[in-house]
Amino acid sequence: MDSVLPAAEALGRARRVVVFTGAGISAESGVPTFRDDLTGLWARFDAERLATPEAFHADPDLVWGWYEWRRARAARARPNPGHLAVAAIEARVSGTVVVTQNVDDLHERAGSRAPVHLHGSLFAPRCVSAAAHPAASGEPDAEPGEGRRVPPPRCVHCGALVRPGVVWFGEALPEAALAEAVEAAAGCDVFLSVGTSGVVYPAAEIPRVAARAGAFVVQVNPAPTPLDPVCDVNLRGTAAQVLPQLVAAAWDPPGG
Repeated sequence: MDSVLPAAEALGRARRVVVFTGAGISAESGVPTFRDDLTGLWARFDAERLATPEAFHADPDLVWGWYEWRRARAARARPNPGHLAVAAIEARVSGTVVVTQNVDDLHERAGSRAPVHLHGSLFAPRCVSAAAHPAASGEPDAEPGEGRRVPPPRCVHCGALVRPGVVWFGEALPEAALAEAVEAAAGCDVFLSVGTSGVVYPAAEIPRVAARAGAFVVQVNPAPTPLDPVCDVNLRGTAAQVLPQLVAAAWDPPGG
């Protein structure tokens, strides 16, 4: 593993930082990926049968039930030291942008101000109409039950069905979120890629945008990824293990 010191020195000098997070940081809080959430009575389904517009159109009660089950599990999770370290970076560097591929709200609950959600959020449902009216999510059922079918609510504005506010297979990433993430990556001094595999496009291109623009790119991941060659420093470990060390070394070095 590379030393944390070069990354800490770059972070301590930075005025504009992008923290780009993937499933790894949420997994440390017990939030599985959508594929890994096909357990128990849900295990008889393929993710592609539950995470597409076609699946929701064909059986909205089934799809909404699965997502409510996932939302309840995410709501019970708690931010881990990795999330808290990201919020600490924001507190130190005002020009920090958090970009996440995760659909939970753990960054917000850790204190991050306005994370850019590339893949949407379990906590931001909207209706299926062309207007895509935002809908109130309310508190998820504490025990929605595995395999339980749950009828989705209706939009209070137009009466259309309310759908989960996530990006499904076959759907494009939100244009505004993607544009904000690319712009931030192109203009940052330090780019931290945390807990992401670097293989899901177009999100996987964002660290490469930062590297091409001359940013100091740091990767935090337990295992090598396709991003290794574009990073200035590769720190082997989880977000909860490495990020607190990085923050401490950047702003509270020994003897400092």
